[in-house]
Amino acid sequence: MMTKPTSFKPVHAPLQTLADLFLGFPLPYVVASGSTATKVSHIAPLDIAGEGAFAFLSNAALREQLKSSCASVVVLTQDDYDWLSHQQACKASTAYVICTQPYAAYAFVAQRLYLQCQLNGGIHASAVLDDSAQVAASAQIDARVVIGARARIGERVHVRAGVVIGDDVVIGDDSTLYPNVTIYGACEVGARTIVHAGAVIGSDGFGFAPSPAGWHKIPQVGRVLIGDDVEIGANTTIDRGALADTVIHEGVKLDNQIQIAHNCVIGAHTAIASCVGIAGSSTIGARCMIGGAAMIGGHLSIPDGTVISGATAVPSTLTEAGQYSGIFPPMLHRDWERNASLIRHLSDLRKRLRALEKASS
Repeated sequence: MMTKPTSFKPVHAPLQTLADLFLGFPLPYVVASGSTATKVSHIAPLDIAGEGAFAFLSNAALREQLKSSCASVVVLTQDDYDWLSHQQACKASTAYVICTQPYAAYAFVAQRLYLQCQLNGGIHASAVLDDSAQVAASAQIDARVVIGARARIGERVHVRAGVVIGDDVVIGDDSTLYPNVTIYGACEVGARTIVHAGAVIGSDGFGFAPSPAGWHKIPQVGRVLIGDDVEIGANTTIDRGALADTVIHEGVKLDNQIQIAHNCVIGAHTAIASCVGIAGSSTIGARCMIGGAAMIGGHLSIPDGTVISGATAVPSTLTEAGQYSGIFPPMLHRDWERNASLIRHLSDLRKRLRALEKASS
């Protein structure tokens, strides 16, 4: 029988007070009712939160859940708190924290409560390291890791089981490489970067020159350079440059199963959802958002702050920031067949319409 869905509680995390959890939070907040000494042990959805839980409300459509929630701490906006007060439904056992961005508060507190495992430092006996590799004493290298010649592993880096790090690779301080990540030679990963399981960084770009005799492979001699505070999802692949480098700037967030081809440049703090494909030599600006399964052509550029909706095809350069969508809405198959038939005959219909317009003028 499947376990009943509930919220996960950190096994080894001590109880923390509300005041401790918000220490260093960069946005203004006010504890409208309850005590800053309220103890919190875990995060939970508002509707199932109980004693010791931290919950938040960022969608006013779910306000009714505030009435029944038994969370010890709830973060919400001023409007939502006023609504709850008007309903006379505030609980004495709950501390209500007013913040303009409850979702951001949730993210901040979750990081404090659900810390990654503490590193013990050291190198597992089954790991294979070249004699010239440099590994910081505070780094932890787990089982079956392979680290190549002249590679440099920074302070407090955690390299998990089965990771392969090529020659001359650099891994910045406080980064984590999850199991079976592969980083090809000469690539660089910045500080505080997370690379999830199965990701491949620095494999050859898709470069072949045609000739009558067939395809001739073009050596891919560039690197992949990844900035600080980047997160790369599971099984995402980032190809090394053909001549120049492929560059992922600071703060970029990449979901699972994304393909970034050779010589691409991804601007700072851009977020890209799963299954996006970006063809070679394209430049994506800073703080863009690209929805899942979007298709980005090669040798184009997208300006800063652009939003690309999921499954949208971008075949050429966008000159103006904005939101772009190119999805044909789903419909019943029989309706799609009729529309497809009309599209196939659009040219003939256009000619007939022009003929009718000329005849009537």
